[in-house]
Amino acid sequence: MTFATLALLVLVGLAGPLLSARPGWRIPLLAGELLAGLVIGASGFGWVNAGEPTFTLLAQIGFGLIMLVIGSHIPIRDRTVRAAVGRGVAGTALVGVIAAALGVGVAALFGTEHGAVYAVLIASSSAALVLPMLQSLGITADSAAQLIAQIAIADVACIVALPLVMQPQRVPLVALGGAGIAVAGVLLVIVLRRIGERRLRQLHAVSESRQFALELRVSLLALFGLAGIAQFTHVSVMMAGFTLGLVLSAVGEPRRLGRQLFGMTEGFFGPLFFVWLGATINLRDLGAHPQMILLGLALGAAAVLAHLAGRILGLPWSQAVASAGQLGVPVAAVALGIETRALLPGEGAAILLGALVAVVASSVAVA
Repeated sequence: MTFATLALLVLVGLAGPLLSARPGWRIPLLAGELLAGLVIGASGFGWVNAGEPTFTLLAQIGFGLIMLVIGSHIPIRDRTVRAAVGRGVAGTALVGVIAAALGVGVAALFGTEHGAVYAVLIASSSAALVLPMLQSLGITADSAAQLIAQIAIADVACIVALPLVMQPQRVPLVALGGAGIAVAGVLLVIVLRRIGERRLRQLHAVSESRQFALELRVSLLALFGLAGIAQFTHVSVMMAGFTLGLVLSAVGEPRRLGRQLFGMTEGFFGPLFFVWLGATINLRDLGAHPQMILLGLALGAAAVLAHLAGRILGLPWSQAVASAGQLGVPVAAVALGIETRALLPGEGAAILLGALVAVVASSVAVA
């Protein structure tokens, strides 16, 4: 990889902000970045090679940082949300049962063997997507505690389940790697709480006054350490990033660290990951397998249908549909499918199409 290639990647990544700049269009930021990757990658002009090792490594760092941000959005410390955990678990379980039936049905309809993968995709929600939309409209945890709890629980459950259903032949090793990362995350929480908030504030003050950026350095050290465990046990880096995000949410993420992670993720590594993801997808496979377009539409419709079950437990119609918004899990499924070669030709594009359908439905419901 050359600096000219990096400049090209940053340039085309600007398609994300350009297309999502108009609020009336309701185009997600990642849609423009994926489109840019499609244009310069395997589907388009072939200007970049998504299999190039340096490009892949930078994209995986971006993937880990994206999942870290998603995990940090899980409102673990919110008392109102914690009080609604029981209803959230019930709602997640109900949606999960319906999603399992719909996933098996969709797989049978389209002749694939990925019913378990589809079930996880259909049941998933995205705290990183829905919670900021609620906040932008002034909707607080007090008025949507059950919705937020259900989204958070579904987010965690589906991200944990995805590597297992994507790599059934490696379940023992994947489960061992996931357990190791989880244990490391718990130990991090214990160590940080033992240090205490007062000492952490003192370290933060020294870091800020001396411009050491210690919080960011330690966070990156933890992320790469957990990613090393994931790589050794053949687990996706998504687990490493998501676990560290939960750790930061549990102990309280300093605002300065949040701004630093936001700058790194949204300024460079996140757009680069989505451009890489788009560059790996070959839309010509959709032309050769047009049924994959219908598969994507079916997955998006099934996600909305499954989450409407929240009405049974008292969620308003708009909140039930909003909970269908999904981002991290479908993106992770495609990235993991590319890494493990587990997806059929055109299936990755179908999964992203289904996610976009659910995002549009969620956006309209929230608005």
